Amino acid sequence: MLPHVRVQNANAISSPLTHGFPSITAFLGLQWALERKLVDAGIDSLFFEKVGVVCHWHEEQVSDGFVKTFRLTRNPVDKDGSTAAIVEEGRIHLDISLVFQVGVAEDAAENPLGADLAVRQALAWKIRDLLSTMRIAGGSVIHHKPQPGQFITPSLILMDADAQKRAEQFRLLRRRLLPGFALVGRDDLLAQRLTQLQAQDANATTLDAWLDLARFNWRSHEKPLADGKTKIVWSHDRPKDAGWLVPIPVGYGALSELYEPGQVANARDGETPLRFVESLYSVGQWVSPHRMDNISDLLWWADSQPERGLYRARSSYVPPEPEPDAPETAHAPDDNGESESSLTNAATAASH
Repeated sequence: MLPHVRVQNANAISSPLTHGFPSITAFLGLQWALERKLVDAGIDSLFFEKVGVVCHWHEEQVSDGFVKTFRLTRNPVDKDGSTAAIVEEGRIHLDISLVFQVGVAEDAAENPLGADLAVRQALAWKIRDLLSTMRIAGGSVIHHKPQPGQFITPSLILMDADAQKRAEQFRLLRRRLLPGFALVGRDDLLAQRLTQLQAQDANATTLDAWLDLARFNWRSHEKPLADGKTKIVWSHDRPKDAGWLVPIPVGYGALSELYEPGQVANARDGETPLRFVESLYSVGQWVSPHRMDNISDLLWWADSQPERGLYRARSSYVPPEPEPDAPETAHAPDDNGESESSLTNAATAASH
């Protein structure tokens, strides 16, 4: 675990349709790049399997106001010294903790995870130092002085095989991840919402369900009172116990067949097969680590299915069972519980 990594000017535009936090695919790419760095440093016994990210603080570089725009820069200047055209880019400053699941290669001469605490701690610092020389989602890793009560010491923890002991280890670990929120996948809510929409409209698509979950849909209802009058109450169809939902990209889907190396002109790599792709989208949720019982709930892993044209990230998060007595809808508070509005449908978009 690498706690409280400060990143400056990371890419805030996660896909053509979303912004506000780097794509989870950026962190999957980070773990693979970090693994290659370890090999170059002579540490070839470890390989990275999964990654989790917890955000403690963020500051997206946007202008204030109801309509927010990115703060853009003109750099560098042209060859003749004139001002270059603005290339729109989104930037964000982050304070994040990274949790990696690592394994040991079968042909490794020694197992660094089985060594004593001092050896594992030295290896953890080596990994932290290598990360400091890298980019995270295009942003620079900067050194900072920890706040009072904030620990930035990395750790390499050998999780116990016993489930009960492993849960106790995670309870101690998650304290170092607070306060913060972990990004997890909620494909289940997307499928559930699609089923609900198709029950109302057979032509509803997954895109409709995705857009529906990206906002609060407020609807008005007449509620009869004891004196024979009626009042207008508002409710929304947000799923029960849905929490803080956001639309996120989760990978790429194929647009073309898989071309042989060198078959496509001007490709970046002439030795690797090439395929044109587009972004895949799903629904994510920000969850506080103290609401998790298993370290696997934090983690994402890569799932490549070339035969289906899918290259996407999967989340290991398992949502808790909903409370049976939870209310089905939420009502907007107003003065005396009444509203004079005559609108029957309203939709307000919640920004990512």
